[in-house]
Amino acid sequence: MDEIKLAAEILKNSKYAVAFTGAGISVESGIPPFRGSNGIWNKYEEKLFDIDYFSVHTKEAWDMLCDGFYKTTLNAQPNAAHFALAELEKRKIIKAVITQNIDGLHTKAGSLIVYELHGSGATLTCMSDGSKYQTEDFDLNAAPVCKKCGKLLKPDFTFFGEQLPQEAYQNSVAASSKCDVMLLVGSTGTVYPAASIPQLAKQHGAKIIEINPSPSSFTNSVSDIFIPLKAGEAFKNIMSLIP
Repeated sequence: MDEIKLAAEILKNSKYAVAFTGAGISVESGIPPFRGSNGIWNKYEEKLFDIDYFSVHTKEAWDMLCDGFYKTTLNAQPNAAHFALAELEKRKIIKAVITQNIDGLHTKAGSLIVYELHGSGATLTCMSDGSKYQTEDFDLNAAPVCKKCGKLLKPDFTFFGEQLPQEAYQNSVAASSKCDVMLLVGSTGTVYPAASIPQLAKQHGAKIIEINPSPSSFTNSVSDIFIPLKAGEAFKNIMSLIP
């Protein structure tokens, strides 16, 4: 595939490449996406992920989080695409990974510079006193409560109605503003403000390489190269061309 060869060549010659990843990169690790034919929102109402709804209807919302997210995510392992991005960082080609995902698989794979735009499922914070805990230390079959004050703990990822983590967002804006290449992997491009990050990279002159099994909102708007493959297969081919 000519697109694979071109993508590998562009990456090899890049000075500051970054990756932008969405739920599609983790599907091969057994984690369902939020959107699409097998998406979480086909099974659950989106209101269950609203911060105000979570605060009032905690049990109902938590049952969704446990069944729809934690049961698949906590034991999930990185796949070939995650490992490829970590290897590209090790080779000093990829400078940072900007991700919409909350599964922590980039870090598990060995990526060191990861900006989690929507937060992380690895930790919990007390909604009353701000105490932080590791998610793995709790039985998630029921909504966890703070060990200090007994109040509700909230996962450290962004619910509807919340702002993005500002440090991660600002770092993502900075990286996308100065990158010369952006690898877009597995994002539908429909969730804002995260979807504005690739647009910003394009505005600053970056080459956009998109890897997605199906076209996204980015394909005909910002992408220079579109590789219609699953992430693992695409990266296997790309990595074979980068010594």
